[in-house]
Amino acid sequence: MTTAAPVRYSRKLSQIERGYLTAAASGTDQLIQTVVEGDGPLDPAEVADAVAIATAANPGMAVARRGPVWRSGGPVPPVVELPDWDLDGAELHRDIDVVTGPIAEIAVIPGETQRLLVRASHIVTDGRGLQHWMADVFRVLRGEEPVGAPDTVNDTHFRDVAGSGAGDAAPVAQARFPAVLGHGPSGDRPLWTRRLVRAQPSAVTARIAAAISRHVGADGDTGGGRVAVPVDLRRHDRTIRSTANLTAQLLQDITRDDDWRRLHGRLLRALMRKQEVVALRRDFVRTNPFANSLDAAQEHDDTSFPCTAIISDHGPVDLDRFRTAGFTPHRMYTLPMLVPYAEMFVSSCQTPDGTELTLSCRRRPGAAAAAEAVLDDVQRLLQD
Repeated sequence: MTTAAPVRYSRKLSQIERGYLTAAASGTDQLIQTVVEGDGPLDPAEVADAVAIATAANPGMAVARRGPVWRSGGPVPPVVELPDWDLDGAELHRDIDVVTGPIAEIAVIPGETQRLLVRASHIVTDGRGLQHWMADVFRVLRGEEPVGAPDTVNDTHFRDVAGSGAGDAAPVAQARFPAVLGHGPSGDRPLWTRRLVRAQPSAVTARIAAAISRHVGADGDTGGGRVAVPVDLRRHDRTIRSTANLTAQLLQDITRDDDWRRLHGRLLRALMRKQEVVALRRDFVRTNPFANSLDAAQEHDDTSFPCTAIISDHGPVDLDRFRTAGFTPHRMYTLPMLVPYAEMFVSSCQTPDGTELTLSCRRRPGAAAAAEAVLDDVQRLLQD
């Protein structure tokens, strides 16, 4: 198979992407990191050849920022081989520069368990976009043609396609909720706590939110919190093939010891009313509920947050998309980033073995035990 000629690609920065740029300017790395584990070798040179072909079909994965525009012609994502797997290693904590590029990269980590680490800037792409590109890389490795993602629309397209939602209520200033995962000074690297739950229930997002509600407020108090649920805007136009960051936030308040069934109903009603689109109709710079300037983004002090948790459920994952003649995948999970306005970030996906969970939070005294306690409650509700 020969490498396709790169296409000319140009896309305006969206409101969503500008928000991520603001967060990055505050000193918080904006990264998506996905890990695929399996049996059998993956040759870095072969992966690099496949990346070149897949990226030509997905030009949004090789862009560089030129003012308010993403333009093609950025570096092709490199492929490197790492000697070992270390969650505290520098490779997992190095930021990606969207001005110089490359905006994504892949690391092959050989061992008794073969690992593939895929890293990308969340400013330019989202989970769905990254997995689409990854699937194309593996298609090429299997000798198939990549599907590609040539579309250049941004969130404005989906705002228009979605039409009217539940109205355009004026934004409400966001309250701040006390930290619940440890106290004291925090480091700048995320603490990742992972768990595989041998269950595949429905309503995963609501169950995670209900588990988190067990930890908000003081004991005996009815204090609450707030969760942000990323919603893929592609649901409003499924003809679009794009690797761009097309994820909007759906905000839901939670009260202590909330019931997951009630939360699930609220989430479904909010999705039916297209409430994640409402915020996109406003002037983002003036009405962003979390931080509308660099100064505001830098004011967080890690003792309280306008958002208790981000909950991102990727749903069932077809691991066969990442299979080759010699490599058989058996696990996939993500390593969520720290977010300035949220205390924790919980990511989940379902594979044949169960539900993979990763909780990301700040490293500080008591955080590790508190994160494990949250995942204990998540596990109980997932197995309910």
